[in-house]
Amino acid sequence: MTTVLRFLSNTRGRKRLHITDALTYLYLLLGTVIMFGPVLWLVMSSFKPQAELVRFPPRFLPYRQETVVVEGHDEPLQLFNVTLEDGSVRQLAQVRRIGIEAQMIDPANPDEIIPVNINARTPVESVYIGLENYTEGIARFNFWRYFFNSVVVTVAATLVTLLINSMAAFALSKYEFRGRDAVLLITISTLMVPLSVILIPVFLVITEVGWNNNLLGIIIPAAATPTGVFLLRQYMLTIPDELLDSARIDGASEWRIYLQIILPLARPALAVLAIFSVMWRWNDFLWPLIVLSRSELFTLQVGLNSFQGELQVQWNLILAMTVLTLLPITLVFAFLQRYITSGIATTGMK
Repeated sequence: MTTVLRFLSNTRGRKRLHITDALTYLYLLLGTVIMFGPVLWLVMSSFKPQAELVRFPPRFLPYRQETVVVEGHDEPLQLFNVTLEDGSVRQLAQVRRIGIEAQMIDPANPDEIIPVNINARTPVESVYIGLENYTEGIARFNFWRYFFNSVVVTVAATLVTLLINSMAAFALSKYEFRGRDAVLLITISTLMVPLSVILIPVFLVITEVGWNNNLLGIIIPAAATPTGVFLLRQYMLTIPDELLDSARIDGASEWRIYLQIILPLARPALAVLAIFSVMWRWNDFLWPLIVLSRSELFTLQVGLNSFQGELQVQWNLILAMTVLTLLPITLVFAFLQRYITSGIATTGMK
């Protein structure tokens, strides 16, 4: 902690901040706000009720109108600061509203009804962090079933991706054959093909083989990624060919070389690709939405769409469930992000 504070307090000027120091800190602060501002707004909004979400101008913190329990009333009554005709301000509880008139009572003297114009009152509010949106969302949203489906798809797709991409990268980096560079070029060029172009052909193939409304239809089509092949190939180029030749002289088969030499040495690049694959599969929405139509097979991202009705969108529940869906991938990235830095830093080094 002391080292971090010393680093943050470093300045170019000896006694006061230099103009470059001010610009640097301003740039870093602006970048932090741009990156983490929307996330903080999402988290704060997940605690807000539906009425607060559509309020204008919006407020960053979640507020809740305070209530009071009054004898003779079954439900708690909402509190308002009311400006009376003599200019005094009293805190009253609303019993009911009729048109532009609100019938108010003093909680200390609930027998007297005080008619008040609705424009002469302001709600008594306080910052409130409650879990009502989360509990209601989990109760109405088949969260654990969708969570299980997402975990199955993410884990299976990541394992298949690592297997297929590592085998392709091994062949393209350690074998000499005619057309190798052309195969690599064609593989990388598929990055320029948008998903919308191949969406219908891939869906027809999935339907033909019977993987429609099946988790295999989500796992298999996106298993081989050109990004993963290129990333692993560039890393495997750094592995000395003499090491493989020595293994072949000792009688090791190509499968043994791949399993016992290539994969252990390519562990940093495999960790990077695994993290990327987890993020891709967990956040995937469009393809599962097309392949799956049975609710029991929905992933979390597709299941969130069930809160969107024809006449009303329950934004408070959507935001709460969105935060829950982001927690697993955030934890994975937080614990494994150091592998991304070290893996990418060493990829392609000769």
